[in-house]
Amino acid sequence: MLNKVADGAMASNGGVHPAAAGAPDAAPLPAFSAAALAARAPDRLIGLGEPVLERPADFGDHVFNPAIFGDGRPKLRDAAVLVPVVDRGDEATVIFTLRTPHLKSHAGQISLPGGKIDPDDVGPVAAALREAREEIGLSADEIRPIGFGDPYIAGTGYRIVPVVGIVRPEHRIVPNAAEVADVFEVPLSFLMREASFSEGQRVLRGLTVRYYSLSYGERTIWGITAGILRALYNRLYG
Repeated sequence: MLNKVADGAMASNGGVHPAAAGAPDAAPLPAFSAAALAARAPDRLIGLGEPVLERPADFGDHVFNPAIFGDGRPKLRDAAVLVPVVDRGDEATVIFTLRTPHLKSHAGQISLPGGKIDPDDVGPVAAALREAREEIGLSADEIRPIGFGDPYIAGTGYRIVPVVGIVRPEHRIVPNAAEVADVFEVPLSFLMREASFSEGQRVLRGLTVRYYSLSYGERTIWGITAGILRALYNRLYG
């Protein structure tokens, strides 16, 4: 899980069929429905068949903080996160987790389901789906990957690939209590709005670092997760 708001029991009136976007008599799709996002994906997201790990590292903690790697960037380790967009009709949401306070890294922070790409994983999609199952019990059968966001270089030495996936509204969430203290959803419309992002700074390991953050109710999403969301906003709606 990598520096990762209500749960899968929320009510729903059913999904919106993406095919309706091209129907002559269909009503316009809401801007932030899952169907509208899926319709935008082919032109805006990186295709699932593309060698995403070979793309230039244009996004990451090093952009805000050029000194974060000292004299040279370390050999990067590959990782993936799932951006789980739940089909909630007119207002899609994104699932986040709150990490438990005793974890060795990013304890108590809000994250997207994800982690390092293991040797047995067939690429970023497989890793993101596996991590979602392990962390929150979300089955791959309930997720439809639609594309990649730009790889994000974390100050921890990971190259993180965001995998955007549409999640069925009737999905089931079973959090791993050892890693996840809470699972919640945030409207996609809030996350994909430039005004939602602010900049902050704090001292980490003796270095003053800058980062993006978003505050939604009592929740604050910051650091790597907020940076991934900001890069995704730039790609999808910027």
